[in-house]
Amino acid sequence: MNNLLGNLDAILISSISMSIPLILAAIGGVFSVKCGIMALGLESMMMVGAFTAVLGSFYTQSALLGVLSGILGGMIFAALYGVLSIRYKVNQIISGIGLNLLALATTTLMMQIIWGNRGNSPQVASIQSSGALSIMAYVMIVIAIIAWVVLFKTTYGLRLRMVGENPKAASTMGLKVRGLKYSGVIICGALAGLGGAYLSLDHLDMFVRDMTAGRGYIAVVIAILARYNPLGVVGCGLLFGFCEAVQIYLQGQGIPTQLIQMIPYIATLLVLTFAVKHIKAPAGVQKHEDE
Repeated sequence: MNNLLGNLDAILISSISMSIPLILAAIGGVFSVKCGIMALGLESMMMVGAFTAVLGSFYTQSALLGVLSGILGGMIFAALYGVLSIRYKVNQIISGIGLNLLALATTTLMMQIIWGNRGNSPQVASIQSSGALSIMAYVMIVIAIIAWVVLFKTTYGLRLRMVGENPKAASTMGLKVRGLKYSGVIICGALAGLGGAYLSLDHLDMFVRDMTAGRGYIAVVIAILARYNPLGVVGCGLLFGFCEAVQIYLQGQGIPTQLIQMIPYIATLLVLTFAVKHIKAPAGVQKHEDE
């Protein structure tokens, strides 16, 4: 315990670093849910974002272009999720989980084709940190504030929330329901792709198979726990980041590794079991304007 307290500063910095991809993806999930689309595709958007960020950085030798590539990759998969959910009205649970599996298979195959390695990519140009925290920590805070303003203080945010609550009524009022739904999902993909880019270009400087390792699902839980509020997402994300940081610190302390690695997922299960019973998603989730 004394060692833990002695390293508290390092753990807190690590907590912030670990929370960045979770918070970015969870804010994206808020936009998706607010427009009436479940956020279960976050894992695929993060994974593809992480892969395309490395791909962009590999071919351009630029971390900035790599990050932009990661955002674009997340948006492309989000658009695919939107087409399945909005145009073809596929069950959003099935389409979300299906895309998560597709992202894992696709990124593994592309690594084999491009680099001849199914486990990881070569090291690439990465995000440079000028201090203890990555610049992405500050970007994350700015994004959270902007997201809150957009959702709760703008006409666009009001319309997006109306579509998420009652798409049929919104359509009757003349709102372009499908367009608003697509915009919410694509914003989700951009933020999840940015979170994935942070994972690959800041943490490891490479892409590793199954790099997100369930973080997309944790981001879904964070969005729920935060009651779909971007500012609340920051606090909840820091809590889960702290769990990950403690898990990393405890490795090598004589505790079985498998047990330590379960800490973030145990925290997720506890939140799902006890903390979100009375939190309800918008009433129009999985509903369409013609229903």
